[in-house]
Amino acid sequence: MTQPPSYPMPPAGGLPPAAGGFAPPGPHPQGYAVPPQYAPPGYPPPPWPVTPPPALSPGGQPLASFGDRLLAWLIDTALASIVSLVLFMPVFLVLWWRMFSEMTRTNPDGTLVEPDPATFFTQFFLPMLLFQLGLLVVLLGLYWLYHVEYLKRGGQTLGKKLMKLRVVPLDPTGTLDRRMAGRRWLVQYLACSLAPGLSYADGLWQLWDKPWQQCLHDKFAGTVVVKVSA
Repeated sequence: MTQPPSYPMPPAGGLPPAAGGFAPPGPHPQGYAVPPQYAPPGYPPPPWPVTPPPALSPGGQPLASFGDRLLAWLIDTALASIVSLVLFMPVFLVLWWRMFSEMTRTNPDGTLVEPDPATFFTQFFLPMLLFQLGLLVVLLGLYWLYHVEYLKRGGQTLGKKLMKLRVVPLDPTGTLDRRMAGRRWLVQYLACSLAPGLSYADGLWQLWDKPWQQCLHDKFAGTVVVKVSA
């Protein structure tokens, strides 16, 4: 008698996929699940969200985020405040102590000495006014050295260096120079302090500026802030 033809038994995991197809997810012969395969061209996109690539500067470097720039500014501001206190607090305390001692002087009978307006003006008010003007001039000079001369050397202040940020020209073939750094400083620390709220607009401008995420002082100077590895 003629025996019927024998057929191979199907594998334990089910029939193999047809040529050019993909194995459906399911139990694997070894006991673990087969991971889902990517859909071939022409199929719907995957359901999981796709992270967009980071925004890049004209030179191809990632642009700095708002949070990193804010932290760098806070670090620089804290350093400037500490330097100001160390340099000028002793002078302020001496002037204040002299004024307090003069206003609390007493006569032999215990009554307070009436302060002389002319003496008060020449010994306390005028020195305090000159001290404040001198403080302003010295602070402007220190800010210029820090935010212009120091910045143009490598595009970083201490705050930017800690946050791994760098100021670079918008033109990738250019070099950060004193003119660019000076313009950034003039707008950020002088012009924006003249009108209430303008400094906030300057700092927040990067949130909606496209495509380079520039603040107003960046636009005026022709610079962008990028993220670097060191």
